[in-house]
Amino acid sequence: MIIVMKYGASEAQIDAVVRKIHQSGLKEHLSRGAELTIIGVIGDEERLDPSRFAILPGVDRVNRVAKQYKIVSRSTHPDGTTIKVRGIEIGGEQVQIIAGPYAAESAQQMDLSADLLAAASCRLMRCGAFYSEPAPQKGREALAWLKDAAARHQLPVVAELPDVRMLDAFMEYDIEMIQIGERNMQNLDLLREIGRINKPIILKRGVSATIVEWLMAAESIAAGGNHNIIFCEHGIRTFENAYRNVLDISAIAVLKQETHLPVMVDPSDACGKAWMVPALAQAAIAAGADGVLLDVHPCPAEARYAADQALSLAALMQLMAGLKPLVMALGRSL
Repeated sequence: MIIVMKYGASEAQIDAVVRKIHQSGLKEHLSRGAELTIIGVIGDEERLDPSRFAILPGVDRVNRVAKQYKIVSRSTHPDGTTIKVRGIEIGGEQVQIIAGPYAAESAQQMDLSADLLAAASCRLMRCGAFYSEPAPQKGREALAWLKDAAARHQLPVVAELPDVRMLDAFMEYDIEMIQIGERNMQNLDLLREIGRINKPIILKRGVSATIVEWLMAAESIAAGGNHNIIFCEHGIRTFENAYRNVLDISAIAVLKQETHLPVMVDPSDACGKAWMVPALAQAAIAAGADGVLLDVHPCPAEARYAADQALSLAALMQLMAGLKPLVMALGRSL
């Protein structure tokens, strides 16, 4: 931690800061310039609360040096982490496409969706199971549709957990991967609960969240013991209104430097327009994304929710064909 004193700070004020550092069992490094005095804290700065120094007389500002997110930081784990879901690797050489309907509408819709994914060689099936029916019993029924449909093609499943009260149902139906949506990225009660289970977590970025806030949300999960976390860029809110959100491609590169955990993107939900999805998926993979989440529907024109962003089987097959040469050029596989 670096403590910058105000111009003209007195010796008594500097000594008061030094004493407070000593009281915490740490040491200081004093640097006196022509105008400013800078005090560096030597030791474990996690033991210090910056706000307690910021209010001291003569202090101008306090900056942390060490990153607050330690478990998910690449500095504590230089090699990238690969997360496995029933033998399928995320974060490795293979780029994973996780696809499925935005919402569960019926058992027939889920069966047709699973057939669609199998035909396109997707390895995991996702669904926002609770979007259509928020009632707990209807939610359980949607999870059963998802599991039964995916089982016909041996596909692991991903579903979004909207509320901590639904966690028991997710565990009962053995949902292999749990998605935390952008609205719940900073729901600490929910993050702490999923930190206690042994399931891979897809953590979507909130539309107004900074990258550090996103990393800290992952740290909250990891602090409970669950380190199987996958970041998912979902788009950020800006002034632009030509599409829903701006897919932050730069965030992929930053995360690859800051964390050892895998990074995915959700271009469907980010832009909200099916015709934009292939280009955004290609850009994300070129930037280093380990996978892509896609919305697909057996008949997009009849989808009850988010029809504009749903891909048909033909569109999904065309997207997959377009991704193959790009992925190969990057030395990866699809």
